[in-house]
Amino acid sequence: MQRLRVEFTTEPFDLDEAPAHALVAREVIEGADLDAVDVGPFGNTAEGGADAVLTAVDSLLRRTLDAGATRVSLQVNVVGEGEQ
Repeated sequence: MQRLRVEFTTEPFDLDEAPAHALVAREVIEGADLDAVDVGPFGNTAEGGADAVLTAVDSLLRRTLDAGATRVSLQVNVVGEGEQ
């Protein structure tokens, strides 16, 4: 099975408190069936099987935009053997 890694950010940023779209992004990624998740203040990564990552990305885009994100930047990479 192909493995994928997604890196993403949602905007606009708020340094005082996490905006609703950032909280939704965290909820989506932490609730997805992924193997590795790292959620941070300026960038987030998640890794897993292709179906799980692509399903999570779909939900992430739909839900964060509905929650007020004005931009979602993401990159999806195929993770090869031994790559981390």
